[in-house]
Amino acid sequence: LTRNFTVATIAAFANSYSLGYTVYTALITQTGTAAPVATVLQNTTGGTFTYARTGGGDYTVTVSGDLFTVNKTIVFLNGGSSENNHDIAWGRASDTVINLNTHNSDGKFTAGSIEIRIYS
Repeated sequence: LTRNFTVATIAAFANSYSLGYTVYTALITQTGTAAPVATVLQNTTGGTFTYARTGGGDYTVTVSGDLFTVNKTIVFLNGGSSENNHDIAWGRASDTVINLNTHNSDGKFTAGSIEIRIYS
């Protein structure tokens, strides 16, 4: 028995399936003293995300609404194709702010990836 499905049908099914979390996924690049710039790939959180540079190698991701719940928020982060990107870290500062740190050095995100999962 063979069944045919359209890509739209499969995508609709995938988007309707609950994994137990909402997700924000983006590619990020940061140069000079500018804030990181995000290319959003997926955002099922309902929040708006804003990036800022707070110092050399220190950045924040701020979300509209209290989404970053303690013990229910996790971040997957990398620097992408930037050299020496092994010293990249994140920390939850509050229900609205996540800190990103590249250890006192700007320019460590070149098409890097960030995924923020918020579990229910």
